[in-house]
Amino acid sequence: MKKILCLLTVAATLVLTGCGGSKGSEDEKLQLWIAPNQVQEEFWKEVVTEWNESGVGMEVEVKTIPAAGSSEEAIMSAVASNTAPDISTNIFSGFGAQLVELGVAKNLNELDGFDELIATRKMETIIKGWEIDGTNPVFPIYSNPVLFWWRGDILEELGFEGVPKTYEDVYEISKAYSVSRKQYGMKVLAGKNWWDRWFDFIGYYYAASNGKPYINEGGAVYNDEFGKEVLEFVKTMLENEWSTANFATGTIFFDGTVLGETKGAWDLDYGRSQYPDVMESVKIGPMLVPAGMEVEKPYTLADAKGLVIFKSSKHPEEAWKFVKWVFEKDELSKLWLEKTGMAPARGDLLENPIFFDFYKENPEEAEYAKYVEVGIPAAMQTQTVDIQQIMTNEMIEPITFKTKTIEKALNDAVETTNKILNK
Repeated sequence: MKKILCLLTVAATLVLTGCGGSKGSEDEKLQLWIAPNQVQEEFWKEVVTEWNESGVGMEVEVKTIPAAGSSEEAIMSAVASNTAPDISTNIFSGFGAQLVELGVAKNLNELDGFDELIATRKMETIIKGWEIDGTNPVFPIYSNPVLFWWRGDILEELGFEGVPKTYEDVYEISKAYSVSRKQYGMKVLAGKNWWDRWFDFIGYYYAASNGKPYINEGGAVYNDEFGKEVLEFVKTMLENEWSTANFATGTIFFDGTVLGETKGAWDLDYGRSQYPDVMESVKIGPMLVPAGMEVEKPYTLADAKGLVIFKSSKHPEEAWKFVKWVFEKDELSKLWLEKTGMAPARGDLLENPIFFDFYKENPEEAEYAKYVEVGIPAAMQTQTVDIQQIMTNEMIEPITFKTKTIEKALNDAVETTNKILNK
């Protein structure tokens, strides 16, 4: 990760000092870079073939993002060396913010038909999570909400119907199931790495606050009543030994060590192939909320990525024409879903008849589809790694080791974050 951050700094310097410019090669074709992922490659190659054969716009050449330490590293190297493509996919929120800061990503909402495309895909709520100062530099392609998996078979044995939805529900099942240092109500903390905050605190915060940003234009703001409720929940689970911060194995859900754990739709295939018997009784439920909070679909963190059109493109209108053509076609959204299993970033997945058969045959994926509309990406901030490492160092670890009060942990984390954000 340090290597990547170093390269981003070098790339930023090159761009800002004038190394960037318009793309100067292969102008006869639009260049599209995609994630080096087999199923995504299959999707895009099929789509590009159909587009090129249609003759309705400029020909597109599709390539995987060049091999490097990460996609971000490869893209930033291309930006710095004036070899960026016209369009690149595989852009997460934090990286999108970096591209905006460097001034290399085009604002898509200035292009013809943007609002109409958003309306067609019923993305009005989804697109708000991708805005930066009123601009839309990234068009979200897919959204994987983080939800809870529960051992339905064990819950039934405990006499608990349905799935836990509130902190109090979790306390109840934890009291009935937990055995010190042996089995636990749930995995309350995803881990000790910066990226684990996507799967615990940030998701919990989105749910508790009804979708409130944890960082806004004024800086970090999660040292509020919602942050306190979240950390009180974490603290209660750890102090009662209804959870622990030191799980040693990745199979704890399947072997019954925990009753519940946050997971994404990407975990479904693994579960089905490795633990088919357990998967038959798994119940998928929403992100947890504080007791007394009544909400049909709580907000949650979404693992999501999108695409950008680079300002260096000599043909931005043609690039947008291609993008709009792809994403206004329902049949291509269906193809994406069938090829990748990941939910398209659109708000009508369970209402649009074109998806009915898929979700009827795949009820677990349908559960995830319910929450796409309320899945929010991580904050559109350039310093994602630092921000979430601060959450870990100043907040999660002190609560785990009982070295700070909840109020001090939150205030220290927010204060440190705002220093790096110059707020």
